[in-house]
Parts: sequence; C-alpha cells; structure tokens
Amino acid sequence: MPNHVYRSINEPKREWLGWDQMWKGSDKGLITCWERGREKATEDVELANSAQRGELPVLAWKGGVSRKMKGKKFGTLKYLAQWQGLRGEDLDIYTDEEIEVVCSKTGMLVTFTNDAKKFDENVDLSES
Repeated sequence: MPNHVYRSINEPKREWLGWDQMWKGSDKGLITCWERGREKATEDVELANSAQRGELPVLAWKGGVSRKMKGKKFGTLKYLAQWQGLRGEDLDIYTDEEIEVVCSKTGMLVTFTNDAKKFDENVDLSES
C-alpha cells in the first residue's frame, strides 16, 4: 500500500470495478470505503451532518463510538476513509501514520491505524 492515499472530492466515483480492483488494489480498499462514505452522505443526511460536526458514528468498519469508554480505542483506516467521504472531504490518509480523532459527541479519542494487532489491545471497554 502506498504511504499516502489521496483522492480529490471532485473526482467522480469509479464505475464498473471488479471486487479485486476495489479491495486488492494498491490502496487496499481505502478509495472504495471513501466512495461509499460519499454515497452514504446522500442516503443519510443526518449521519453526514453528525460526521461534519466531528462525531464518529458507528459505521461498518471499526472506529465509531456510541459512548465514552475506558481504555484506548483503535479504528481502521477504512473507517477513517469512509468518514472522510461522509464529511465531503478529500480522501487524504498517510497509511504509515496513526491519526488521532476526538469524537465531538462522546469526547472519546480514537486512534486510526494500519496495525491490526492494536485492535486486540482494547481491553477495558466498559462505560466510564
């Protein structure tokens, strides 16, 4: 995967791609997730509005939060890509960096990472 995946919000959605092209290309599905976020923004305006307010709503990928939890919370770069699309932003992710976002609704800090091992480190997820 390239260390920087970027796509302008002005780019049209890619059409007629096969599964391998969408998920096994050099971006490993980040563009597909971002495009899905753009679609969801037109399907669910309130969800898009919540993302634009800085909330991290629960989506298909790990990273959304519905309440503040104890411990660390990690999310996937696929979530971050979909969230950027939902917000109407360019896709702009450095895959070799961890990106921290604080949910404006819950105050929960989520670290988005490409390191899948860190998802198992969410030990204490009880409400605080």
